[in-house]
Amino acid sequence: MSNPDTPARAAASLTSHRSFVLYWFARTSTVAAYMMQTVGVAWQIYDLTGSALDLGLVGLVQFVPFVLLALVIGQTADRYDRRVVVRTCQIVKATAALALALGTFGGWLNREAILAILFVTGVARAFETPTLATLVPGVVPPAILPRAIAASAAANQTAIICGPALGGLIYSFGPTILYVICAVAFLTASVLVSLIKLERQVQDRKPVTLETLFAGFSYIRSRPIVFGAISLDLFAMLLGGVTALLPIFARDILHTGPWGLGLLRSAPAIGALTVSIILSRYSIHRKVGPILFISTAVFGISIVVFSLSTSLFLSIAALAIYGASDTVSVVIRHSLVQLQTPNDMLGRVMSINSMFTGTSNTLGEFRAGAIAAGIGAVGSVLIGGIGALLVAALWLKLFPQLARVDAMQPKQ
Repeated sequence: MSNPDTPARAAASLTSHRSFVLYWFARTSTVAAYMMQTVGVAWQIYDLTGSALDLGLVGLVQFVPFVLLALVIGQTADRYDRRVVVRTCQIVKATAALALALGTFGGWLNREAILAILFVTGVARAFETPTLATLVPGVVPPAILPRAIAASAAANQTAIICGPALGGLIYSFGPTILYVICAVAFLTASVLVSLIKLERQVQDRKPVTLETLFAGFSYIRSRPIVFGAISLDLFAMLLGGVTALLPIFARDILHTGPWGLGLLRSAPAIGALTVSIILSRYSIHRKVGPILFISTAVFGISIVVFSLSTSLFLSIAALAIYGASDTVSVVIRHSLVQLQTPNDMLGRVMSINSMFTGTSNTLGEFRAGAIAAGIGAVGSVLIGGIGALLVAALWLKLFPQLARVDAMQPKQ
């Protein structure tokens, strides 16, 4: 890493952009609310059914919309005001959170109702995730985009730290209260997004054709470096997902309660936030490819350690390293994609990116839950960690161009 600016100048270059500050707080609010809701839903459904498979289904029903709607999402982000799209998604998520609150209060919220409501949340997130990412290049100059992406990741990790811990604490007062607070946070994010002013917007809206519909796939597939980075993250996270099984580790292996689950859910973000803050001030300028592969290997090792741990402290430490290494991959991947993609097709590219990578977490949760139902949680997580290490080794051979990437440069 190198430092062309002092830390103070680097920070000022981001905070001087009012719209980026609004974006940062909006993302923090919506992600915190989602993570609070996730803790509540996971604990509630495990109390209702006691099934590891149902914990996996929580991830699956939210993954399906990303796949089914990927082409529509990309076109929507590239043809309409991206702020309106994101704002609408916040309102839908707020409505879903209120439905969870009403169902809990009224006593009719069962397994099927929870999964149905989460599917609606998944649809909103499918539109929100890539569209929210496309706002960043529109509020900061290209020269500081990598730092803005890292700062955006810091917002995400700040929320992931605070959200689960707050969610576990508030849940002890009742899930109804938790879901109402989540709804308020989603609505707050919608207001903040409405105040953002974009410096660059999509000007040329081409007619919808098969070519424009599949432009995101064509773009990614034609660039081995981008394709390699995206697919590496996809398969590493698909095999290395552990969050769905945290309620089992918390209650049955580490012998703790909702507060302990909240700490475990927050642990990956502790390391991730630290790395995000560093990268928002000191960009990765050299040896980008080697750093990406090293971080993936560390990611796999941390999963193996977590799977074998019976100590809450060691488990938290392993998950912190897990989050830190994953964040390095996220910043590198998003920087490569957003620096090289034209603004008028960024929505389509980020939609495909979200389908491959953003949903790997939820699909990985289903994988973890399904395998845990057969061989147990420890075996499921251990296999995932070893699998992530094997993926890193295989991708090193399949995508040598990615391993040789030295620097990230804005598109000319």
